[in-house]
Amino acid sequence: MVSRAAHRLLRRGCRTTAGLALGGVLAFVEAAFVLLTLPALAFPPARARALACARKLAEVERARLARYLRSENSSDYGGRRALEYLAVRCVVGGLGAGIFLLILWGAVSGAVMVAQLASGEPIGGGTDQDWYDLVAVPLFGVLLLFLAVQGLLGVAALDRRVAHRFLGPSEQDLLRRRVSQLAASRAEVVEAVDEERRRIERDLHDGVQQRLVALGMVLGRALRGKDPEHARELVRQAHEESQRALAELREVTWRVYPIALDTDGLEVALESLAERSALPVTLDCTFSRRPGAALETVAYFVASEAVTNAIKHAGASRVAITVTGGDSMVRVRITDDGVGGARTSGGGLSGLARRVAAVDGRFTVDSPVGGPTTIEAELPCA
Repeated sequence: MVSRAAHRLLRRGCRTTAGLALGGVLAFVEAAFVLLTLPALAFPPARARALACARKLAEVERARLARYLRSENSSDYGGRRALEYLAVRCVVGGLGAGIFLLILWGAVSGAVMVAQLASGEPIGGGTDQDWYDLVAVPLFGVLLLFLAVQGLLGVAALDRRVAHRFLGPSEQDLLRRRVSQLAASRAEVVEAVDEERRRIERDLHDGVQQRLVALGMVLGRALRGKDPEHARELVRQAHEESQRALAELREVTWRVYPIALDTDGLEVALESLAERSALPVTLDCTFSRRPGAALETVAYFVASEAVTNAIKHAGASRVAITVTGGDSMVRVRITDDGVGGARTSGGGLSGLARRVAAVDGRFTVDSPVGGPTTIEAELPCA
């Protein structure tokens, strides 16, 4: 285990050293490019070509950082920012090149000193060999090696930081992108709310309203009937129909918003969901603290819609709901043993994806054909 870890550390060190050496060579190319490009910026035709070349050279640097220094950077930057990056990067690369030259000089000097010690010649061209040379030379070599390693590590960290600062979107770009995301998220939330309203209207029209119409017809027949026994039977049917209408109305109200979320919290609301489900539902809720009301609402509807899909479309025989929460994240995971094949483009799941996106969460669906289906939502608390 130790030898394997040492081997990985050695490979990583060699890869980083090779990346820094390549960066040192590229620094001279970048410095020459920046010096030759600056006068061309005064002329619009040449400026566009120069900035395009700057971006290509910056892409070479981005690839070097990703391969050798394990530093991933965005490609969302323009030619001017690429030129600014190269102007700073050539200085950092020059520092790295200087350290490599010092290492080379130290290696050559150390080899000469070792050869002089081995042959008995005085170090530095003197007449006599001093006794402390045997101690001072190795210690001086170790000190130079330590300083060289620290210098390379510093250059690598500075190389990553400079790339992170210049490559990718600026603060203004990030702000504009965030505003666009919020505007799109708001539009998606409005669309999801409208879709939910249409579904509630369909449930009321096709379910509760039809039950009430049937109830009125049965009561009307009972009022017009002459036979008391027949009237009693009709009243009994009316009572059963009212119970069905009440159950469907209760189901619709739970779909709109379960009152248990406000009074008792997410765990109790999910327990009620599991009790009302036509399939066996196992529930596991673990919270270090209760999440906010908005997150509880999103988490509940993710679980509710997933259970409804498992009943209506998946042909599942059981469903498992797992909810874990901490100070930073609430995770909701629903798994069923159905036929699979669910897609986020479906009506119900697409609405859930918009709900989760509205709170900056992440929504994933893993549903291979043949099952099982796993729906997961990660909801940030902050």
